[in-house]
Order: sequence, then structure tokens, then C-alpha cells
Amino acid sequence: MSYKIVGDSCLDLTEEMRKDSRFQIVPLTLQVDDTMIVDDENFDQKTFLKLVRESKECPKTACPSPEAFKKAYECEEEDIYVLTISSHLSGSYNSAMVAKSLYEEEHGYKNILVIDSESASSGELNLAMAICEMYDKGKNFLEISQKILKLRDQQKTYFVLDSLEYLRKNGRLTGLQAFFATALNIKPVMGADHGVIVKLDQARGLGKAFARMCEIAVRERGAAEIKRAVIAHCNAPERARQVKQELEKTGNKWEIEITETAGVATLYAGDGGIILAI
Repeated sequence: MSYKIVGDSCLDLTEEMRKDSRFQIVPLTLQVDDTMIVDDENFDQKTFLKLVRESKECPKTACPSPEAFKKAYECEEEDIYVLTISSHLSGSYNSAMVAKSLYEEEHGYKNILVIDSESASSGELNLAMAICEMYDKGKNFLEISQKILKLRDQQKTYFVLDSLEYLRKNGRLTGLQAFFATALNIKPVMGADHGVIVKLDQARGLGKAFARMCEIAVRERGAAEIKRAVIAHCNAPERARQVKQELEKTGNKWEIEITETAGVATLYAGDGGIILAI
């Protein structure tokens, strides 16, 4: 059976995976003041970060249209898996679901599973890699559909940000909290509770925050079936490698994948941010 994985542009594929025809990205649109940016292969991270730093307003995102998703479904592959950023952060999931209905009205039934990742970035990539692995093992559409939703529910996502300014601009932190945390070099360790961002802990300095994040991740993951960690970084490859080393210190024999954030995850994580999915 042939298959295709369609992701919104918060599916942060590795460089190698971007060249793989099994993957297709349907981009969101980013807006900083009056500047509109399509989050596609031409996204310029450094220019975008500069625009965000210079703006006093909160950057905005616009999810892909149902028509854009429907066009992605109109392909020769028999099985389609659609991965979207948490529905608590974007309308991308709803748009992809509307597209499925439109496709079926026009073309009839097709194996299309739309998955609210309840995560973002590395969390979406982790699920995409799991789908590929299951196909390599000969699983069929129904088996993979049941399994991937179970894995989605088991997955944990964590992040540590260099600056709280991006959270503040997105309305997730008051200015007073941002001021004191920045002044004291306090770095929050954040997580996702079924797609909703929550604060888990905090530490003084990035090094201690990374170590604490990995400690929490290993403890909460326990004896989960998938033994893989995916680290996404925003313009911070050295920090990603530092998190990888922290995970390796725990003695877990996990596969560890590192990728870089595209536009949507860059907007939320900010310059230097790290997102970990296990």
C-alpha cells in the first residue's frame, strides 16, 4: 500500500525528510505587523526573528484553507495521514477535517486520517516517524490508525525558552512575570497537557532548565513503547546537542533525532527555544 503524510507547517521535518516525496507540507501564514509570510520552503528564520523582535505587536498565524488541504489529498497514494498542530493553538486541525469532508463529497471515500497531534513541531515529527516505521513493518491503514492515536495520547512534549518575550507577546505570560523571570534568569520548563501549554517547573539558567526538563521527561515517559526523543531547536543547534547529551546521561537507549523549527514553531518558541517530544 502506498501512503502519504501531510503536515501543516508546524511539522518540523528534518532536512533529509523534506526531500522525501512521502511528505507534503501545507503551510500556515504568519503576520508581523503588515508583513505577511508564507511558512513554506522559502521561510527565512533570521529575517522573521528580526521582524518579531522589532515589533511591539503580537505576531499572528492563519491556518491553511480547507482547499489547500483538499488539494494535498488529491494524490495517487491510497493512505493519507494528516498531522496538525494542537487544535488549542490553531484552526489547522479543523481546516484539515473540513477538507476531508469536501474531498469525500467530490471524490468519494479514501483512507484519510486527520490527527490533532495535541503537540507541535517535534511532537508532530515524532508521530510522522512512527507512521513510517509501522508501514515498514507491514501494518495496514486500520492498524496504523488505531496505533498512532494511542501513541499520540501517550506522547509528552516539553520546552524551554531562552526568552519569555515571545510567550508574553502571544498573551501567555503577563509583563510583570516576564520582567521578574528575566531579571532573575529564571527559565520555565513548560509542557503540553493534551495540547494545552502548562508550566511544569523552573530553574535558574538554561543549563539547569535543560537538565530539569530531561529529568521530568524521562520520569514521565517511563516504560513507553516508542524509544525515541525528538528535539527541535530555534536557531540553537548547540543547545539541541546539549539536551541530547542530558538525555544520554540518563542511560536510556533511545534514538534521538534533532530538527530545526520552521515558521510556526519559531513564532512560539522564539530565538534559542528548545522543544522536546518523547
